[in-house]
Amino acid sequence: MAQIKGTVLIDTIAAVKARAGEAEFAKIVEHLSPEGQGIFGATVHPSSWYPLDAFVEFLEVDIRETAGGDREVLAKRAERVIESQLRGIYKVFVKFGSPGFIITRISAVHSTYFQGVHIIPEIEPHKAVIKYVGFAKHQDIMGYTIVGFFRKALEISGAKGVVVNFTVPISAGGAHCELTIGWD
Repeated sequence: MAQIKGTVLIDTIAAVKARAGEAEFAKIVEHLSPEGQGIFGATVHPSSWYPLDAFVEFLEVDIRETAGGDREVLAKRAERVIESQLRGIYKVFVKFGSPGFIITRISAVHSTYFQGVHIIPEIEPHKAVIKYVGFAKHQDIMGYTIVGFFRKALEISGAKGVVVNFTVPISAGGAHCELTIGWD
């Protein structure tokens, strides 16, 4: 079973509360399963591991309740989260890093946020293919957050003509999914 680090949940909770307030966050939690309510209604610990399915459920409810089910909104929200995470010294590393360096770093960071999901980046000049092994078909909403993270980080780094998409989507339910990134 795939798990996700508590820091991701904490960042997501903070983003929801900053965007929509405590009442909206409470409304989202109300619509979760008992397991989800137990996780998101309690104190989340940054170094603890939580079921990825609970996080996926939270994202699904959030998008349904606050964005009319438009999952593309999630990619835009992920962009805002990474932008806020890349303040100060980290922004300097991203701003002056090559796209290949940025992709390698994000892949490495993503691998610390997941247990049971393996990330395999293959980087070439002006192209990268990142394989994710371990996502289940029903966890396809995660693709929108991943696209948003890579798109914004590459934009901050100054890459031009960035195209990020899943050429083998999570929803295909195969042995792996594949994110393809291209830039000029």
